[in-house]
Amino acid sequence: MRKLTIDDLLSIEEYSRQRTAFRKIAMEHKKNRRLQIGPNLMMHFEDFTLMRYQILELTRAEKITGQDDLLEELSAYNPLIPDGNNLKVTLMLEFPDERERRIKLGELLDIENQISIQVANMDPVFPICNEDLERSTADKTSAVHFMRFEFTEEMIGAAKDGAKWTVKCSHKNYEHAVSPIPENIRSSLASDFSQ
Repeated sequence: MRKLTIDDLLSIEEYSRQRTAFRKIAMEHKKNRRLQIGPNLMMHFEDFTLMRYQILELTRAEKITGQDDLLEELSAYNPLIPDGNNLKVTLMLEFPDERERRIKLGELLDIENQISIQVANMDPVFPICNEDLERSTADKTSAVHFMRFEFTEEMIGAAKDGAKWTVKCSHKNYEHAVSPIPENIRSSLASDFSQ
């Protein structure tokens, strides 16, 4: 999957004119890229379209226009775009009540390493987590984790051929699974894999 370049960005003025259309496209696209696992865990599967939208929104909000600053944003967001043999995920643990969130994040230590994606009946794929920096402490997990799931050629072939997927969290304090994942999500994610 191709990465973002300066040429993919618009001036703040041009983006402001097209913002409503961009937002509509991004929100519709995002429906096929989010997967709820149980009541409190949301997986956001990132891609080119969503990262482009994120950068355009950020540059507009913060009035970023300099080429060096734009390149810095590209270097921050491009790693979240899949590479053709993997999926990139922002995992969010969602507890609206702050007190409950503090307690639950302590109970869910290491949850990020206990998420798996299984294509058909093949071995489950576990993520490589938080490559940019450690997000958890010895006492609690973070509410946000960045994950990369690497797939074999056989898994990719099966995924592209329409095999069913299971996404599972096997943490002792949060055991939930979605099996199979909805077809609209499966189809969108399978398109992340290169030919």
